[in-house]
Amino acid sequence: MTVITKNVVAIDSKSLTISDVVNVAKHNYNVILTEESVRKVKKGREVVEKVLLGNKTVYGVNTGFGALCRKVISKENIKQLQRNYLLSHATGVGQPLEEDAVRAIMLLRVNTLASGNCGVRIELVQTLLDMLNAGVHPYIPQKGSVGASGDLAPLAHLGLVLIGEGEAYYKGKLLSGKEAMKAANIKIIEVEVKEGLALTNGTQVMTGIAALVVDEAETVMKTADIIAGCTIDALKGSDIPFDKRLHELRPHLGQKKCAHNLRQIMQNSQIRKSHIDCDHVQDAYSMRCTPQVHGASRDTLDFVKNVTEIEMNSVTDNPILFADTEEFLSGGNFHGQPIALAMDFLGIALSEIANISERRIERMVNSKLSEHLPPFLIKEEGINCGFMITQYTAASLVSENKVLAHPASVDSIPTSANQEDHVSMGTIAARKARQILSNVEYVLAIELLCAMQALDFMREFKSGDGVEPAYKLVREKVAYLEKDRPLYTDINLAKEMINSKGVLFKVEEQLGKLE
Repeated sequence: MTVITKNVVAIDSKSLTISDVVNVAKHNYNVILTEESVRKVKKGREVVEKVLLGNKTVYGVNTGFGALCRKVISKENIKQLQRNYLLSHATGVGQPLEEDAVRAIMLLRVNTLASGNCGVRIELVQTLLDMLNAGVHPYIPQKGSVGASGDLAPLAHLGLVLIGEGEAYYKGKLLSGKEAMKAANIKIIEVEVKEGLALTNGTQVMTGIAALVVDEAETVMKTADIIAGCTIDALKGSDIPFDKRLHELRPHLGQKKCAHNLRQIMQNSQIRKSHIDCDHVQDAYSMRCTPQVHGASRDTLDFVKNVTEIEMNSVTDNPILFADTEEFLSGGNFHGQPIALAMDFLGIALSEIANISERRIERMVNSKLSEHLPPFLIKEEGINCGFMITQYTAASLVSENKVLAHPASVDSIPTSANQEDHVSMGTIAARKARQILSNVEYVLAIELLCAMQALDFMREFKSGDGVEPAYKLVREKVAYLEKDRPLYTDINLAKEMINSKGVLFKVEEQLGKLE
């Protein structure tokens, strides 16, 4: 990846990273094309122009679409064909995608067009870039894609704004596409031959969401290790199950990383030393099997990250042109199966992080399972309910995740008069994974609050080296629960500390980078 300045990303269609996507989507980095990409786009367009001068029939250039692919379109109707394509395909419904998702989608669409294999004009690519850099964000409804031929409906909503149709957000206001482009001083274009198709044929919606989920999941996985370490210390758990020698005998990488993190987080705990010779033989699975459970989810995330970064830098159009030989090849690169399976898998893996977290929450609030802690972590129980209902909320979220974790990719409903007779449902899988991730953050937030409250009953002892900074951060923002108060604000604060990497950064300041 060629980066020109600190806040500019130059794309070349083959080396975009998830970090680049996050910087553009969330931190508003500007985007430019490399000189090589400009050359490739222009060369690809020359091949399309040659088709118009000859008598060759090429799908999507001078034919109808989908099941209408055998219908040859006259030269005088080719521009109208492309415009009609965008108008007819904009059938999305539901709430709009979040701004960061839309920016990620726009970036990935430019990245695939920059390959030169799609046959669009450089003017179209630059217009899309200008929109991204100026903050013109198309209104893209969340629902309506079956994931093949790519994300047709949502990407059509993106394409509408380029031609002055549809709607877009600009400086916080929802405007018509024409008004948004005028306000940003960006010239509306007409889509020409092949361009309506090239704007929509691809997996950029599911992949853009996937890239953001992967980035957020990396934070969640490490933070889950921190919170588990806090809980285990608060429950007077043993650190023996995290001994390096055990995990060398079952050397899954994620498991080894989690065990290493837990050793670092719990090291030098005076709480641990105070009960090291007790008669308690083994901890519950939700404590001592944390490396095995968290680790398996981490390994899943590594797999999904690899799939996502490959897809981000892939050409998923159809037909795909090869400028050197002036060939148009019709294939199936638009099919979203790789992302569909990966995001379903990640949704399952994330759900397990919440599953085991909820079980650790139960061990803290249930005094029959943690005899040294008061019922529901409150001194005057009975008159106060303490953290009783937070476990209900966690249980609700875990149960919801079980429904959301049902794989979207096992379903397929044929479309386009059975021409498109197997579809991926990958965009549904990606959207579900992001919802699951948000639920996981809430469950972890509840566990974090419970762990801090539990530690308050043992402040005569110093906690582990990684537990102490987490405790101090939480107590700067959330007070000890002396008497009942509404806890939803505390939960939201704790979730923000997780999502913003606050907990992770604070602990890593003390311990160095976690694995």
